Amino acid sequence: MDTALRLARVEARLEIGQLPIRYALAVDSRDLDAWCALFVPDVHLGRHGQGREALLAYITPQVRWFYRSVHQICGHRIVLGPDETDGPRTEGGPSTATGNVYCRAEHEVGDRWIVMAIRYDDMYRKVEGDWLFERRAEHHWYATDVAERPQAVGFDSWGTSGHPPALPGADPSWTRFWTGTETGDITSAP
Repeated sequence: MDTALRLARVEARLEIGQLPIRYALAVDSRDLDAWCALFVPDVHLGRHGQGREALLAYITPQVRWFYRSVHQICGHRIVLGPDETDGPRTEGGPSTATGNVYCRAEHEVGDRWIVMAIRYDDMYRKVEGDWLFERRAEHHWYATDVAERPQAVGFDSWGTSGHPPALPGADPSWTRFWTGTETGDITSAP
């Protein structure tokens, strides 16, 4: 790989690496215009519409569920292109990427302080020279008050999803690892 392409790949990782913290800062400061600007202009929201205006309309009531929030980015994996070596390229480097971001988020909800363990599964796209989120899928391990044990409240005392959190069971490797193993001695809530 030539030096120019190697440098373009390093720059891509650095630029993409800033997106999660910019997202956290925008949410925690309630700068929803900055938050929406982190997404591609044609962002798809499924049944909620398409584009940044639809995104703003969707997110505004979501961040009114809680008063203060703190999103702490704990780790970020970035994979350029569909795979590390053969992804689509624009002049000077890759134009798409995927990533996984670990986050611990805390939310003030009335008299409660809800703590969430989150993994975002992201798709990124370079648009007019800027790396942006194309898609963010949020998955939870738990969402509970800071004074609660996650297992004691079904891993979701906030009750925002209506079903048990997806993680860790959403990962096929998790299911393969535990299949056929009696887990009763190590967890009360498999």
